[in-house]
Amino acid sequence: MYSLSELRSESNSKIKINFDGGDLSSDAGLLLLKEFICKIGLDKLIEQNFQTNDKTIRIHKDNENLLQKIYQQLAGYFADDDSDELTIDPIFTNLFDKDSLASQPTMSRFFNRMDDITLMQLDWILYLLRKRIYFIRKPEMVLLDIDSTLFNTFGKQEGEGFNYHYSNNGYHPLLCYDGLTGDLLKAILRPGNVYTSTDCCSFLKPLLMEYQEDYPDVALYLRGDSGFADPDLFELLETNGTSYAIRLIANDTLAKLSESLERELDEITADNKVDYAVVYGEFRYAALSWGQTRRIVVKVEKPAGQLVYMHTFIVTNMDMKPSEIILFYCNRGRMENFIKESKNGVDMGTMSSRSMAINSNRMQISVLVYNIFNWFRRLVLPKSMRKLQIDTVRLKLLKIAAKMVHSARYITFKLCSSCPYKEAFIETLKNIKLLPKLE
Repeated sequence: MYSLSELRSESNSKIKINFDGGDLSSDAGLLLLKEFICKIGLDKLIEQNFQTNDKTIRIHKDNENLLQKIYQQLAGYFADDDSDELTIDPIFTNLFDKDSLASQPTMSRFFNRMDDITLMQLDWILYLLRKRIYFIRKPEMVLLDIDSTLFNTFGKQEGEGFNYHYSNNGYHPLLCYDGLTGDLLKAILRPGNVYTSTDCCSFLKPLLMEYQEDYPDVALYLRGDSGFADPDLFELLETNGTSYAIRLIANDTLAKLSESLERELDEITADNKVDYAVVYGEFRYAALSWGQTRRIVVKVEKPAGQLVYMHTFIVTNMDMKPSEIILFYCNRGRMENFIKESKNGVDMGTMSSRSMAINSNRMQISVLVYNIFNWFRRLVLPKSMRKLQIDTVRLKLLKIAAKMVHSARYITFKLCSSCPYKEAFIETLKNIKLLPKLE
């Protein structure tokens, strides 16, 4: 044991250092998330709907291990080894009303028990949570932004492969966000060498049916890049009544059909070849595999200081003006921010197991964590904090020092007196209490 008098500051002789401060934690903001999670009923949903294939009686149950992992990721502790550092943390132990949390070996064995059944359970829990969030605040429209990304892998992991688009080895997951709220509606992990649109119809169909059956009055829109220019996807969306705008790769036929717009742009820029200029138009077109013609919206633009024209082709079933549809499509740039937030904010891209099934389960847990944080941010945070990134919210509102004090009847957490975000903490807690009671 350290001799407390030995820890002195050489820079200032008046300063002494010891580790006798009592039961302290740096994660007092998790008490807010505990309130929010209980309010939306996540703890009960997990207890009722999640169970691995192991029937052994254990000190740390499956539902508790899953919740522990969720809280750890919410607080920014992404590695399994972090469990060892948090086993007796006063905040974490009180979140579960336990003397100590599951250690790293226990958590690792928990993940190794996960399979396709637990993956379906996690997907079902996300579905039930979305129903509860929509009960609190149902959207008037949902904008399905679909895209893929790369999760890097290292070593010989099941399903990993070289992806030529990203010029790297890894997995190639398919993701669908709500472009208006940032909610991650669905995600699946795919082998690294599959094409962008592989399995996109089977991926989207259950989600489209969910909205069609549970929320028939919610308007659905979809945006996708040229990797999703699949006639089967067009037919699925048209059958479901979903409005879409999907980019097409330029080809000779499309270029020929847009020649009249190029001539129009020639006339506009005849006396000025320096400034930016743009024209919009549309025509009907059918690729050989489509089976029917569809509306194609075109933008032909001349960038400032250039002579070469740039073309943008969008296939759509919407009735808006060409310029409005182009703007609608181009706003999907937010999708990249959502993906970065998922990777950086909740560590969704880390694939640490050799098993693809286990990595899929880890990803699905990260999907839950991302959505919990996103719902927490937009439903109960002060208005001034709702556009902040997860890392920023975590730093300002979760990483608050607190001391635990026991009395005869209560446990009191004394938070840092000089916390600069005390008012935001109090307002958030009030907003959680004002949420409607869920059935």
